[in-house]
Amino acid sequence: MIRQASLEELERMGIPLPSENFPLIWEAGDEVELRPIEEIEARVAILVVIMERVFGMPGDLAVKWLLDADLIDHLTPTEWRFIAGAGGNPDEFSRHMDALFAFAWLLGFADHLDPGMQAPEGLPRHFPQLRENESYAAWRSKHLPMPRPPEEAAVLLDLYYCLDRVNYEALREGLPPPGPVKPHQIVQRRWALEWAVLFSGPFHEPAPRWEDVDLSV
Repeated sequence: MIRQASLEELERMGIPLPSENFPLIWEAGDEVELRPIEEIEARVAILVVIMERVFGMPGDLAVKWLLDADLIDHLTPTEWRFIAGAGGNPDEFSRHMDALFAFAWLLGFADHLDPGMQAPEGLPRHFPQLRENESYAAWRSKHLPMPRPPEEAAVLLDLYYCLDRVNYEALREGLPPPGPVKPHQIVQRRWALEWAVLFSGPFHEPAPRWEDVDLSV
């Protein structure tokens, strides 16, 4: 039923359907839950710091903010190198705004995660205001999350999974991506959902770290 709903949504958007044998991401009988809210909030804060580094925040200030927030241990090695100024492609990291859009929806800060729409212009106001020296603790106390039900998040994850596959198939055939949102934006939103939505059952591995999320299609 969930896959059928995803396919109907693609048809409504005028987007081709993925191949008929495209698998589901869960098995019958699986349980679903969201990661602990504290982990999602930490991931949001890290991505915000990364975005600020892309747009000129000095590395020492970024490291200090993360130290004060006790978030250094949540960084991946790749993120640490970029924040500390030891390498990394800013263009790649700048794409995380759409992952932040997905997290904002999961936490109840955004009204929708419509695959046919861009992130709202006012989205950054829901995140830590580093340029105003807002601390991690102050942000968490100001923006109280109202997390989405995990089942709702899983339904949307399936839609983004299908969209990512459609974009992949178009690229493989030398065709332009069919949707109104760029493929890399779909990937970023899917990445956030894949990381945050946890399935448990006999066929699932333990919850992956951020950079270990399987984004193959």
